[in-house]
Amino acid sequence: MTKFRLFSSFLLFASCCSFISLHLVAQDNGWLISNDLVVYKLNNVQLEEPKPLFSIVLDGKTLFSNEFIPKDNKNLYKGNFEIILDSMVQGPEHLTAILRFENHSKDTLTLENLVPFGEGPDHFYITGKGKHPLSRSQLFRPGLEPVNVILPDNAWELGYGSIQLSQGGFAALARRKYWESALRRRFETLLPPNSSVTYRIYIDAFQGTEWQDGLKKIFQEKYLYDLKTFDNNIYQREDLHWIRKSYAMHLLMAWDNKFYNTEKQDFSLFQFEHKNKDLFGGNDVIGIWPTWPMLGLDQRNQWDLYRDLPGGLAQLAAVSDSLNKLGTKFFIAYNPWDESTRLEGHLDGMADLLRSSRANGVVLDTKGSSSKELQEAADAVSTGVVMYSEGMAVPKDMPGIVTGRVHNALYYPPLLNLNKFIKPDFAIFRVAELAFDRIRREYALSFFNGYGTELNVFRPGWPEWVEEDYRFFGRTLRILRENHSSFISYDFTPLYPTLEDGIYVNRWVKHDKILYSIFSLKPEGFQDRLFEVERPYPGWHYVDIWNHEEILIEELEGRFFVPVNLESFNKKWLGTNNEGAVGSILYIPEILIVELDQNKLNIRSNSGSEVRVWAGLPEYGKAYVSLPSGNQQLDIKKEFSGYEGKLVIQLFENEELLDVKVVEMEFGIPRLISTIEKTISKHQIPKEMVKIPGGTFVMKVSQGDQFIPYPVQGFPKELKMQAFLMDKHPVTNQQFKAFLEATGYQPADEHRFLAHWEKGIIPIGKENFPVVNVSWEDAKAYAAWAGKRLPTEAEWQYAASAGDGRDWPWDPVQKVKKRLEYVTNTLTVEHLEGLDPEYCNLGNGELEPVGSYPKGQNPWGLEDLTGSVWQLTADLYDNGTNQILLLKGGSYFRPSSSWWYVQGGPRETHYRQMLLRVSPGFERNETVGFRCVADLH
Repeated sequence: MTKFRLFSSFLLFASCCSFISLHLVAQDNGWLISNDLVVYKLNNVQLEEPKPLFSIVLDGKTLFSNEFIPKDNKNLYKGNFEIILDSMVQGPEHLTAILRFENHSKDTLTLENLVPFGEGPDHFYITGKGKHPLSRSQLFRPGLEPVNVILPDNAWELGYGSIQLSQGGFAALARRKYWESALRRRFETLLPPNSSVTYRIYIDAFQGTEWQDGLKKIFQEKYLYDLKTFDNNIYQREDLHWIRKSYAMHLLMAWDNKFYNTEKQDFSLFQFEHKNKDLFGGNDVIGIWPTWPMLGLDQRNQWDLYRDLPGGLAQLAAVSDSLNKLGTKFFIAYNPWDESTRLEGHLDGMADLLRSSRANGVVLDTKGSSSKELQEAADAVSTGVVMYSEGMAVPKDMPGIVTGRVHNALYYPPLLNLNKFIKPDFAIFRVAELAFDRIRREYALSFFNGYGTELNVFRPGWPEWVEEDYRFFGRTLRILRENHSSFISYDFTPLYPTLEDGIYVNRWVKHDKILYSIFSLKPEGFQDRLFEVERPYPGWHYVDIWNHEEILIEELEGRFFVPVNLESFNKKWLGTNNEGAVGSILYIPEILIVELDQNKLNIRSNSGSEVRVWAGLPEYGKAYVSLPSGNQQLDIKKEFSGYEGKLVIQLFENEELLDVKVVEMEFGIPRLISTIEKTISKHQIPKEMVKIPGGTFVMKVSQGDQFIPYPVQGFPKELKMQAFLMDKHPVTNQQFKAFLEATGYQPADEHRFLAHWEKGIIPIGKENFPVVNVSWEDAKAYAAWAGKRLPTEAEWQYAASAGDGRDWPWDPVQKVKKRLEYVTNTLTVEHLEGLDPEYCNLGNGELEPVGSYPKGQNPWGLEDLTGSVWQLTADLYDNGTNQILLLKGGSYFRPSSSWWYVQGGPRETHYRQMLLRVSPGFERNETVGFRCVADLH
């Protein structure tokens, strides 16, 4: 290091009536700062516009370095203020300067807000704003409102500034380093007469096109210049990684009735935690505190108080074991200030308590860091014991501890926590309390910043809104837990640019996903484009994982934007710890292939270990269906009863979310709920059946009035059919009688059962007529006895149309003209031009024996396919209100009056008629029969 003392003096400002003298050096060799403190060149980059080296606020007035007027160093007047450049060191990409501010006046001056490159509306910088007892640091962005930020506890006064160039730029940091006879406060320095304070300014070049790249250089790569290198050994210990995945913690006093019920004299902690599982997925950590404010009441030390808890340390170990079985870790507390009670070595006492209680971690009361001795004492007892500091560890302490907290002394927390940017895999917990007021903002900002929340419930009070807010907490926790690897990513962009000020986005990047966490201060909500992204990759998609909605990217003049849907909140909460709304967008590869087919959800995936299917939004305390990855089919009716609405399908590898698909079920749509019950495979073809060869066909459907909707989704569709057998004719009265005699079948509901028979006897001459007045259950019972089953609609239609989709069974070229319908007043007149009465009954109202129309046979040998009886199929549909059976083939009866009657008579192979279910007796009809199918070997 070379030391320079070149002297020139500067006029301070007229209103102050005092002078400043500066000891300055002008550097070259790539770095040029003139003797009037203007920066012209940095690392051989000539600036388009010169910048001041810094700005400061002196007694409330902002001064820029280039405003100082040189004066003769010997001309020192009363109240003089001197600025001295003690040294300047330059490297290939950085420069360090040490500035000392001396007060030679008789007045006490206040120095604050030293900002490299100066404050200004055209660049990014961090400095103080306003007055606040704990946090006043703000990040200023051109054209936007400043954002309050959390800085390390040893760097509250820091100043940051950056210069952005087309490719890369320069970032600078100012840190208060030394003081002599001065009064150091958090954000300012009081300089009595003959006192001084010294700042160090660091300037570093960075690569990248965004202002956050400069912030990353200073905070994440240089650790605010607190460290030259970072010892990462403790972070590489796999036994301590569990704390990184922890996001929910409760600290309880030992006399809290949620821990131990004094009246009942038993432990209530487990009921508390079981309830938490339903509300927010449970705690990752529960800590117990039996010391302050009772420690010192007698001579017992902090370890004695643990030993004297109900059941002693053996019971405490049982508590720890039981919590661990629930997936919850157990913490004890260490009070380093306990020095005047019964003497017991702190390290030995803590080690003994850890050993006896089998605790998983230690809360370090009043400490912002751990020590090698504390961690070694814990390691000697067990692996995986975590030291948890009460305060947030600063960069120089981070190599010795893996987790800490943002203290709740800062009650209304700043929006952005830059500690997370320094070390993303350091496990941070924001401390929040329930005893004061609602704290949704706490949960929201912990989520926004990608870390956990410690619910400190030491103060008594359990407001009625706690459980409601716990559920909100649970929604944020689910995203944190399911995307844990994203929230410890070092490729993290805070305050990603948005189109709307007052809505903030953090961007977390991994190779296989990009996650955006969103925090909104718009009480009216927001639904519009929010931020710009690159052109989406083929095979990737955007999903809103807060609302669980698929997102369609909007393109505008060759640019691509993500629209978001953010909730509103009551305007009265603005400025309180309950303000704000959150959202989250995930950009991921499309691994899941999901298709909704009637009431079946077909799911395919070629990676991952588990698929979870939710009816509605995923929520703790709510059941979901778990399936292994691969090819799966889920019966929605069976799994979710009468549910209609959003289905969320998630793919996981262990607990890490890989992909999400959202299926929106329409309301009131009939969905297939029946399943095919295969028959015993037949090796030979019974004489009353014909073989239907396998093949493919395009199934189209038509139907009449849709006041109650038919199942029409997905049609027309190509189906692949296996070979099967089908009855040549509908089942007859005589065949059904044989079934009754063989089985003694009696329906539970006998109303209208075989109502056309006379006292249970087939009318003479009607033996070979199709059996009617049978319900779906009656037909299935017959089919099961015969070793057969009812055909599906697709099987019936495929067989009837001989596999080529023809309208009429006998007509391969479909010469028959379509029905012509027109409405005259309230009547419908129908024409069946081209239908030959030798091929089928045209609707004369008279049922006839099977086989009466041999010319109507189709190429595969099936007869009586149309104009005989409506024929039951196996397909049962449910629309949430009604259950529906589908009939095929038309019938001998064709009403001739109102058009809204069932359109009977012979019907095309693709035509279907619904039969609404009420009861078996109600649905038995004079026009409805059935034929059967059987499966081939």
